[in-house]
Amino acid sequence: MTASIIGTLVLIAALAAVFYKSVRIVPQATADIVERFGRYHRTLGAGFNIVIPFIDAVRTRIELREMIVGFPPQSVMTKENLAVSVDMVVSYQVVDAEAATYKVTGFVAAVEQRLVGALRGVIAGMDFDTVLGSRERIERELLKALGEATRPWGIEVGRVELKSVDPPAAIRDALDRRLLAERDRRAAVAAAESKKQAAVLTAEGEKQAAVLRARGEAEAMVLRAKAEAEARAVRAQGEADAIALLSKAVHDGDPDPRLLAYEYLRTLPRIAEGDANKVWIVPSELGKTLEGLEAYFADRAPEQEGPDG
Repeated sequence: MTASIIGTLVLIAALAAVFYKSVRIVPQATADIVERFGRYHRTLGAGFNIVIPFIDAVRTRIELREMIVGFPPQSVMTKENLAVSVDMVVSYQVVDAEAATYKVTGFVAAVEQRLVGALRGVIAGMDFDTVLGSRERIERELLKALGEATRPWGIEVGRVELKSVDPPAAIRDALDRRLLAERDRRAAVAAAESKKQAAVLTAEGEKQAAVLRARGEAEAMVLRAKAEAEARAVRAQGEADAIALLSKAVHDGDPDPRLLAYEYLRTLPRIAEGDANKVWIVPSELGKTLEGLEAYFADRAPEQEGPDG
């Protein structure tokens, strides 16, 4: 009885061990390489998988997600034998787990070696200035060369990026001085251009102001001339009206010529007051009027002396 119980327990334990060894749970975005009797048998995908215990063996687990690997800076020579240090980042993904396992030993190190070889081949055909200004071209050529080399390994290279291209210290100092001089030159050009624009704007503003002032003065002169002309017209009209009234009064009242002569003499001082009155107009009848006036005063003189005598 005891022996049978022990045997049953041993059988159950053995079956549990067999079941445990036969079940393989593979995480998402990974793949397990299964070998049977030392040879490749199949690739297990993500999820629940069954293998034969003690016959099938899982050799390795391959990461299928895209990986970004930064490699140590590499010293390469340019066309003019100038050593530059290049720091790179590579993005790749395993698309065939079997090829990545059996066709290359350590595919990460293999990718690095292929990348360094391709980099030296590309940089060796360029001078330093071309290297600095042709990063995208270098990245494209490296991506092409690396893709051709890694495709048989079941690896797809997605991107190659140059993080930095550093020349020797002496060259870097010379470049810094050149960049500083170029920046100063651009600043000077920008300042000169700003001054030029400011001068142009100032001159344009002064020109417009002068035009506006001249236009204002011209309009003011026109307005003053119109005002003076209207004032003269009003004065002339007033004088004409006054003359007309005086002429009418003279003709209607039939005044004594001696009285007219007397009034004319009284008006002469007022005529002489104006600065612009340079010419006096004397009527032709003034002589006769003055003769009559003399006779008038001559007749009045005896009348004034008679009462006194």
